[in-house]
This record gives sequence, C-alpha cells and structure tokens, in this order.
Amino acid sequence: MARIPINLSTGKLEQASNIIVGIDLGTTNSLVAYLKEGKARAVSDEAGKNSLVPSIVHFAQDERVVVGEKARAFLTTEPQNTIYSVKRLMGKSYKDMEEHQQYFGYKIIDEDTESLVKVRVKDKFYTPIELSAMILKELKQRIERDLKASVSKAVITVPAYFNDAQRQATRDAGKLAGLDVLRIINEPTAASLAYGIGLDMDASSTIAVYDLGGGTFDISILHIEQGIFEVLSTHGDTFLGGDDFDKAIVDYWMEEHGFNFEENEQGKRFQQALRLAAEQAKKTLSTRDDFQTTVAAYTCKLTKEQFNALIQPLVERTLQSCKQALKDAKLTVDDIDNVVMVGGSTRVPLVKESVAALFGKPVFDEVNPDEVVALGAAIQADVLAGNNKDILLLDVTPLSLGIETMGGLMDVIIPRNSKVPSKAGRQYTTSVDGQTRLKVAVFQGERDLVKDNRKLGEFILEGIPPMPAGLPKIEIQFILDADGILQVKAKELRSGVEQSIKVRSTYGISEEEMAKMLIDSIQNAKQDMEVRSLLEARNEANNILLSADKFLTQNAALLSEEEITKTKELTNLLRIATEETDKDSINAAMDNLNEFTNPLAHRVMDVNIKEALSGKKV
Repeated sequence: MARIPINLSTGKLEQASNIIVGIDLGTTNSLVAYLKEGKARAVSDEAGKNSLVPSIVHFAQDERVVVGEKARAFLTTEPQNTIYSVKRLMGKSYKDMEEHQQYFGYKIIDEDTESLVKVRVKDKFYTPIELSAMILKELKQRIERDLKASVSKAVITVPAYFNDAQRQATRDAGKLAGLDVLRIINEPTAASLAYGIGLDMDASSTIAVYDLGGGTFDISILHIEQGIFEVLSTHGDTFLGGDDFDKAIVDYWMEEHGFNFEENEQGKRFQQALRLAAEQAKKTLSTRDDFQTTVAAYTCKLTKEQFNALIQPLVERTLQSCKQALKDAKLTVDDIDNVVMVGGSTRVPLVKESVAALFGKPVFDEVNPDEVVALGAAIQADVLAGNNKDILLLDVTPLSLGIETMGGLMDVIIPRNSKVPSKAGRQYTTSVDGQTRLKVAVFQGERDLVKDNRKLGEFILEGIPPMPAGLPKIEIQFILDADGILQVKAKELRSGVEQSIKVRSTYGISEEEMAKMLIDSIQNAKQDMEVRSLLEARNEANNILLSADKFLTQNAALLSEEEITKTKELTNLLRIATEETDKDSINAAMDNLNEFTNPLAHRVMDVNIKEALSGKKV
C-alpha cells in the first residue's frame, strides 16, 4: 500500500514534496504551522503579531460566520450565538455532556439518546464537526494568505485520550474544511517532535508531556523506541486550566472589595473587565513581583506571593494527575527521561517549579508552549511530505474501510492513512424488535454514502437471539494485515454467535482511481455532510417516534388528557417533518417533543419506582 500524493483541485498525481501543514485544533486556541527552510514556524495574523486563533465561532445577525479574535467580543454580549470549547463536544453524545450543560452559554439539544450532540443557534442546528470545520477553514485561509498559494493537505493533532469517534470527527471536520487529513497524531507526540525527541531512530526514551491550556489539563507518559511513540498512560481534567487561575484572582478581588455582580448588561461588562484584569495580573506576575490596576474606579492589587497562594490548590490537582499517570504506567519519576511543557498556562513560574520538583529534573520549556504542538505537527507533516529521509514511514491504508449503517450511510472503522497492520472495532445493535439476522456490508472509500463508495463484500450474521431493538450488542472488528488482506468479524456478545469474511481491500483499483475517489470526497464534502445530517436526523426521529408511541401506550393511565393530546400533536409534527428534506426542521421538532416529554418521563419513572419499592410491582 502506498500514499497517494495528489493535487485536490486539478486531480493530478504530484510529487510528495508539496507543502503539508500542521494544525493544532485546540479547545481555547488553534494555530497552523509549516516547515520553512528546515525550521518549523507558526503562521501569524495579517499584522504579524499573533499566531493564535481563538477557537470561537459567532453567528452574526446578518447570517455571517465570524471566527477567532473577532468572535471573542460576542462571548458576553451574545453568548447564545457564540460557540466556544467545541473540541469538548467532538464525538460526544447528549448523555456524555449532560452534567456539563451549565458550562456552555449556548444550547446543546438534549434528546436523551446516544446520538452525537448538536448545538442549536437560532433555528439552525450544527454538529461539532461543522463548527470545527469553520475554525479549520479560518486556519486554512490564514496560511494560504501567508504562502500566497492553496493548501490542501494537513496533519491535525488531538489529545492522546481521544477515542475513535472523536478522531473520526476531527478527520471529517478537516474534510469539510477542504483538507485532506493525512494523519491524526497525538498532541504529546507532536510536542515531543518539536523538541527533536523521537527523530533519532537509535534513541529510546520515556517522557512526560505536561499540557496545561486555558481550559483543560492533561498529562501523558510516552515511550519512544525507533521513532515509534507508545502512549503508556494519560490522565487529566477537562475543566481545569489558566481560566481557573483568572477566576481565583477575580474571586479574591470580589471578596476583598465586596463586589456583587448585578444580572444585567452593566454587571456583565464589569465582570468581563475584572476577568480581563485578572488575566493581565497572571501574565504580569510571571515576570514581576506585584500588580496593580483600576477597574471601574476600584484599585485591584495582587502580589506574586498572594497569586501563588491562590493557585496552589489548582497546581496541586495537576500534580496529583501526574502521580496517577505514573502509577497507571507502572513507572516512577526516576523512569522519566524528559518532561515537556505544553500550553500557555505553563508560563506561570509556580507551575514550572512545581512540575520540575515533582519529577526531580529541569523541564523542557524553551519552545513557545502555545505553539509547540502545532510546530511538532508541522515536523510530522514534513516527514509525510518525504522531505526527511532519515525517518522510516510505516505503510498506510490508502482509503477508508467501513460498513453500511441505517439509511445507506458509511461508518468508517479504519480511516484512510491508518498505519498497517491495523486493528479496530466498534459496537452496534439492532433497529427492529426481534431481529435475528444482520447484514454486514463492507465498503472502501471516502464518501458519506455507501452508494458512492466501493463494495468489497458482505456476509450475514445469523442466529441473533430475538430481543427488543437496541438490546443486542454486536461487535464488528476489522483486522487489516501487512499484505492488505482485510478480515471482518461480527460477534453478538450476549450469545457468542459470530461470523467473518476475508477481502483484499485494494484489489483491482489503481492509484488514479484512488486519487479520483479522494478528490470526489473533498469536492463533495459539504453536500455529503448535508445528506448525512438529513439521514441521521431522520433515523434519530424515527427512533424517538417509536419511543414516544411506546411511552403513550404504556403510561396513558399516569398522564392527563392534555398531556396525551399535546404529546400526540408534537409527535405528529415530528412525523410530518421527517417526510421533508429540512434537517433543521426535523431537529427542531425533536427538540420540541423532548422538551415537553422529558419532565413527563421523569414523573412516570418516579411513580413506577415508588410502586416497585412499595411491593405493588416487581
């Protein structure tokens, strides 16, 4: 199997020396980098001052989409139309985010299902993939301005703990932004590459990557042997970062002055001004011993000693995570060769001192901690471009491999450019009550609908015990060997019933055909995403309609006449919406039905539990 270097706009095969960029798609900030004259550099804004693009998307009143620094101003004035921290939503379901809903100023729709989360802005619904694609487009435009040339290929970084769904969501976002994502690499791996760790094929080392950003913290322990990075353990806190340092300062000043924010426009502006002053204090106290400013006629002071005391408990939480990561990796601090610092919040002296003290060695912090991940991604991109001849590239699968799911959708199990040999699996279930057979159809390609991809084979998993829809657990495993032979296994986990098939994934397809399939996927990404979104909305709606009908049948005695009538009315509106082709109308109808029936479902559940506990019902 070989990589296929192509020009996505012309469709012609090219030499692999064309520029491939490295992208750090971050929770708080994102940036793009590339190799220039052998040195990795992050691309700055038009003024040449700032390489960071805030990961914020604002939907303006005139339907314009504003991304980055210009969108930041709307966080307080129009929070419902301004999306931030979208990375936290990638590959997540509504249930995953339920307890964090209050963290977001915008609306995440709750359908009480395992479906992937969606964000409601006015009357439109967006997936985290679409929102992330908007940030990636901004980065793409930034580097194209800098290079004065089009860019179509990228390496994108993700946290080491991202699962398959989150990694696939990141790939899809890249495709939607017009990028061929050649590789998804772990952020700690990228940070290591930026320091030259892992570039020497003969060296072997174990390193800790301490990553403290604006909103998240994670620690990863990596073992590097012959240029191969193995993640031994990862730990962290997705709600701990530099923003919490700022909040600690704000809370201190509020208590000192007896501030109490009014829930009005003036109160919001004062709160924002105080937060900005706290951020400035944090930065100043990294190089000086005291800070003083005036906010709305109030003098706000802070010394370095006071600041350290305020953030000490937060820093200690990160150290506890480091100890847990070492424990999970079955290592001690003596086994760690290097400690790499990532994220803007690692500039705080107390953080550096505490981490160095814990590991008993100086930390690596010479590279700009905001840029280190993107710079490492650019180095990896340069390797993929074939410019670094000293590094061995493992073979990769040239096209994605997956199966057909409801509505004729392609569900990717082994993504394009995965290292070979490779093994991946995913769990599925039945969609009909009493279903005893399941067709597993295997496809190769980059399009969202299987009809646009290449069928490799199919088989029937028979003998599934008859159960209600959603209860069987069927694991599909793809095992791709070094010769390109793909083995697909399907197993119903409750009964042990299994079946398998072997196919040759690249048989009978030329490099030109592969190139055409890839070009088609990029050129049709927006249209494919719209079709996928519509089909997914319909599938979701049909599941909710079945649940709603069952709910009314089983619990009619516990509901009032008005509640039954209203539920039927909303159910009927959803049924009508599913026959149309507007996915936003379907999502809105689902949202309205769920908003009305969720309190009813909780009430019914409480009644059933009380009855069961009183011995009336088992």
